[in-house]
Amino acid sequence: MLGNYVNFIMIVLGSLAGVMVKKGLKEKYKTTVMQAIGLSVIFIGAAGAISGLLNPDSEPVLFIISLVIGGIVGEVIGIENALEKLGMLLQRKIGSKEHNIAQGFVTASLIFCVGTMAIIGSLESGLMGDHNILYAKSILDGVTSIILASTLGIGVIFSAGAVFIYQGAIIVFAGFLEPFLTAEVIREISIIGGILIFGIGTNMLEITKIKTANLLPAIIVPVAYYILIAPLFRLIT
Repeated sequence: MLGNYVNFIMIVLGSLAGVMVKKGLKEKYKTTVMQAIGLSVIFIGAAGAISGLLNPDSEPVLFIISLVIGGIVGEVIGIENALEKLGMLLQRKIGSKEHNIAQGFVTASLIFCVGTMAIIGSLESGLMGDHNILYAKSILDGVTSIILASTLGIGVIFSAGAVFIYQGAIIVFAGFLEPFLTAEVIREISIIGGILIFGIGTNMLEITKIKTANLLPAIIVPVAYYILIAPLFRLIT
């Protein structure tokens, strides 16, 4: 778990540094920085999704089905509303005047969790005690959290908890999860994650108002597909 602890600490420290930077920025600079970060997030999401889709072994329709099913499930559960309520609760608890705590939390959590480094690094940490990938990820997440928190504010710091729980679960149950988190599953999760990150970027630029949080269950659909449906197709063919 050492790599996960380091990752948690780096996100917290980076977020605190970003909040301090934000306080020193004039409003006109905050707008420009927000736009720059929004464009960067769009590029990160597009690059992640396209790289997965260009893989000749990728499933060209699976990400569409996953987003549709995940969106329906997310709407039924009401993830977006729950996160907004959580954001308002945190806002009251910490006495913050910020109104985008939920946005900072969701944006950072997605960026830090859906990449291959989070999954593969956690598996290697749990199975072999090798934390090198998570150490490298910690540095990247620390720098990214500074940039995100400088515009999205204190909400980014709470993503450290989401990352710790997500990666910690994979580390603890690595022996059980390894057969299911195959290269194919990780690839499809990365595609969907990239699309969600792209959506977050367009929201940051106020181009769209996509309920990205309600689409989060889409990430689980590829796992179910490769465990339950793909084997049936192989038997039939």
